[in-house]
Amino acid sequence: MPRLDPTPLLPGLQRLAGRLLEGVEPPPVALLRQRLDSPTLADADLETAVADEVRRAVTGLAPRRVAVGVGSRGITGIGQIAGAAIGTLRALGFDPFVVPAMGSHGAATAEGQAELLAGYGIDPTLVRATMETEVVGEVDGVPVHVDRNVVEAGAVFVINRVKPHTSFRGPVESGLAKMCAIGLGKQPGARHMHSRGPGGLRDRIPAAARLLAGRGLLLGGLAIVENQRDRTALVRGLTAAEIGGEAEAALLTEARRLMPRIPFDDLDVLVIDRIGKDVSGAGIDTNLVGRMRVVGQPEPDPPGPIAIVALDVTHASHGNAMGIGTADFTTARLLGKIDFEALYTNALTAGVIGIQRMTIPCVMPTDLAAVCAAISSRGRDAPLRLAWIADTLHTELLGVSPALLDEARSRPDLEVAGELAPMPFDAGGGLRPLERA
Repeated sequence: MPRLDPTPLLPGLQRLAGRLLEGVEPPPVALLRQRLDSPTLADADLETAVADEVRRAVTGLAPRRVAVGVGSRGITGIGQIAGAAIGTLRALGFDPFVVPAMGSHGAATAEGQAELLAGYGIDPTLVRATMETEVVGEVDGVPVHVDRNVVEAGAVFVINRVKPHTSFRGPVESGLAKMCAIGLGKQPGARHMHSRGPGGLRDRIPAAARLLAGRGLLLGGLAIVENQRDRTALVRGLTAAEIGGEAEAALLTEARRLMPRIPFDDLDVLVIDRIGKDVSGAGIDTNLVGRMRVVGQPEPDPPGPIAIVALDVTHASHGNAMGIGTADFTTARLLGKIDFEALYTNALTAGVIGIQRMTIPCVMPTDLAAVCAAISSRGRDAPLRLAWIADTLHTELLGVSPALLDEARSRPDLEVAGELAPMPFDAGGGLRPLERA
């Protein structure tokens, strides 16, 4: 896969950073921990809960050959959850197999999508991966594509996390209906569904789910809601008729209540250790950072941080650095890990949603230089308001500058987990990850 070697750029970038950032220093940071009261489904109860909910979703349906759609999101325990769902379907007399339901992810190749599922612990012998689709109808004049293996089986059961979408607001956003509309449609289906931008997605996603249900292809689904600690809060089985309707909308409301957050407004700088497709479909969750970065869509009010720094991309993203354009500063280290085929396939399939989110921001030679560049660009003399997080899925622990620490000491939702100390940069300008700070 095509990657760019940033090594030849480093000497010039280092000279530039040394000249432009002279005298700029990172602040000391304290560690804070958010006090969370998060509902959590215990590991010991997970498989039983999945089995109960799968039975609920398919009650009264005749056993048959069925494709089980599993996506590319980094859902906690997805291998265990999918395995329990498959086992339950098999015990009920169904003949299940797995299809990747992830649109253009995995560089829009069958091999890449199967590799993603294997990395999540899905039994490779159960996976039937293809990028071939069939058109099963249309919504709003747009063809609805469905994985050929699903059409040949005649039935699909979808498994996905329900959460707020990163590009639009509606009663139903990311979840089971979206997997029906986009995930099962592979690259052509995703491209058509995104062709009219975020507003089109809001309307087409539930309509496509209803179309599949009306054609008898949609068997039902298992919805997963996670809490602020990236743990399973609940699982819920939905019938085909419930997917894309009020039952899924109610789960979205709960997911929004439980989503991670940064407990401060009016930030100057937000430092993010890593972005990634396993963190958010947008790489950086736009709901959390208060940035939309979609052409034609208004930015949130109040706005997010003045400057965002993205230091690295997760290994599980396989080089797909979608969302890099949501940041203002990045590093040569991250640049060298980008698989441009995977990134551009994902971004161009997303149409107008992907234009700004795939753009490469200001590249600095080191983590230290990237953080200092962001500080130098904040445009005000007030005490620096800097926050540092691992990623937008994990925000319970965060680092903060002195101005935010002063505010945190009087707040009951925050506790000080570590007093002020220098940010842990090494001799080469690399920042030690927050979890090890």
